[in-house]
Amino acid sequence: MVPHGYLALWCGVFGALALVGYGRALAGRTRAQRAVRTKGRIERVGEPRHGGSPSEGIAVVVIFQDPSSGREFTVTNDGGPGERIDVAWRGREVGVAYPPGRPHAFRFTSALSDGGRGLGWPTFAVLLCYAGLVVFAAIDRGWPWALLGFCGPWALSGLFHLPGNVRDRKRRLDALTAMAAVPGRVIAVLKSISTDEDGNTSTRVVPVVAFTTLDGTAVTACCPSGLRDPAGSHGRDVTVHYTPEDPAVFTLDIGAERRSWRTDMTVNVAGLVVVGAAAVVGAVAL
Repeated sequence: MVPHGYLALWCGVFGALALVGYGRALAGRTRAQRAVRTKGRIERVGEPRHGGSPSEGIAVVVIFQDPSSGREFTVTNDGGPGERIDVAWRGREVGVAYPPGRPHAFRFTSALSDGGRGLGWPTFAVLLCYAGLVVFAAIDRGWPWALLGFCGPWALSGLFHLPGNVRDRKRRLDALTAMAAVPGRVIAVLKSISTDEDGNTSTRVVPVVAFTTLDGTAVTACCPSGLRDPAGSHGRDVTVHYTPEDPAVFTLDIGAERRSWRTDMTVNVAGLVVVGAAAVVGAVAL
């Protein structure tokens, strides 16, 4: 089969998948739309086992009520149903979703109410179909179409979102100044070791810190960054800076957090300039 045939098949398959996905969304038949969503409340927080796996997160006991029957369920996140819980305290609300009539098939989610329309996979299929069309144009009409086709939409998207990102970064930097500081302690260090196909091993280390907010809320949280020598931090006393309105937003190093956000913004702007320039080169070379 010639390259054009492969590309036509590629676009046809992913285009059909996109149409099916969007059709299901319009009919209200996607998994996200059909799922029952309710709010659960953390009733008990377990202490992570030192040396355990980071994939386990924080062990919690959650109580939620089925809206249709009014029946109350008490469940745990043993076995990892749904999203991992990285920050927990007694009384914190978490999202719970499950198929209609099957509350025992629950899964935890960060979305407390609306879980979207299930358009993620159809949109991804559209992007793959679009990529096939750009490659088709580049083969037929030359490389400038690849630059314009790929970099042009990317640059427009970045330009559209840049003002909102700047405002968001400014709010986050301002929020750092308003954070409260309390003492904390590393109560466990979670560790996992993985091996790739070439036999190379990599180790992931996630310290778990416990602290009490100024209003007396006991918080247990995974802390993937902000500690020197995280592998040897078990039992270390630390200072935790957290947002009073939401203790889930915290850091152990405000200075590093500021530098990280500023670096991210610099990288975003530089990336926008590069892809924008590439799109202009493609358009001029047509």
